[in-house]
Amino acid sequence: MFDPLQYLPILIFLFIAVGLSALFVFLPMGVSRLTGVHSPDAEKLSEYECGFPAFEEPRSPFDVRFYLVAISFIIFDLEAAFLFPWAVSLEQTGWMGWTAMIVFLGILAIGLAYEWKKGALDWE
Repeated sequence: MFDPLQYLPILIFLFIAVGLSALFVFLPMGVSRLTGVHSPDAEKLSEYECGFPAFEEPRSPFDVRFYLVAISFIIFDLEAAFLFPWAVSLEQTGWMGWTAMIVFLGILAIGLAYEWKKGALDWE
């Protein structure tokens, strides 16, 4: 038989979660608005994440180097994510694990050297 009171703890949890989420989002914005200096200018409002204005002709050419740098960041971020468990379990993996990681790091180093040589990391 269906008893709606069984779902009361879940509803209470959801209301608390939504309330805390809203508090963590809107409270810092309100405090910074009240205590800080709000002076937006063109430099602050410029496009810094994607490298080009968001609302322009969609078929216009754009610089691909930004995406190459972003992909490099993701690759080296994943490298750090692989290095920690490898370092923790190095005693169990032994020389085989050490060799595999050196090969992995070598491949990444070759890729970084290639990217550097092609000028993908030079920002103009």
